[in-house]
Amino acid sequence: MKTIYIFSGLGADHRVFQNIDFGENKVTHIPWISPLQNESIEEYAKRISRAITDKEPVLIGLSFGGIMAMEIAKQIEVKKLVLISSAKTKNEIPPLYRFLGALKVHKLIPAFFIKKCNFINNWLFGVETAFDKNLLKQILEEMDERFLKWAINVIVNWENTTVYPQVKHIHGTKDRILPFKNVKADFAVKNGGHFMVLNMAEEISGLLEQLI
Repeated sequence: MKTIYIFSGLGADHRVFQNIDFGENKVTHIPWISPLQNESIEEYAKRISRAITDKEPVLIGLSFGGIMAMEIAKQIEVKKLVLISSAKTKNEIPPLYRFLGALKVHKLIPAFFIKKCNFINNWLFGVETAFDKNLLKQILEEMDERFLKWAINVIVNWENTTVYPQVKHIHGTKDRILPFKNVKADFAVKNGGHFMVLNMAEEISGLLEQLI
């Protein structure tokens, strides 16, 4: 049995992992904490990593959670690191995001707009069933706006170029938020979208079993 710590992403929390089979492994979902004013991602990673109590744990990061897991792996020893629908370095963040970040356009977009624009969110996350749409709607509505704005700013300004040696990257070929063409994935999930951890759980579970 291994100890697994999971970091979810923007527009996602522990509920998107409800269909994943982790076998007999011990699983802990790390909840996001409120960022401090002007806190860097490195400082935030140091604070949130205090919730990890096991030595050399297995980290799984989904979307923004993968970015955070990469930062944590630079600060503590981890046994394995698995990214799902995420990015390993700044070079895997779409250039448009980074361009808009440099212009600070993202700071002009109200958080409530991002949370409430359901039609666009459904398309971006690749959700189609009524259940998935409703779950995404609930998660976004419950998301802390301050954390959302902070995290978006961190993503578009992320400068990491260090790749953890043991990292494994699972990515969907139809991810619209972090397009497949921009990443170097170890495992490509055909037709997988950004929400594939929920709606393609059987395939993701199989890949995680191999990796963990």
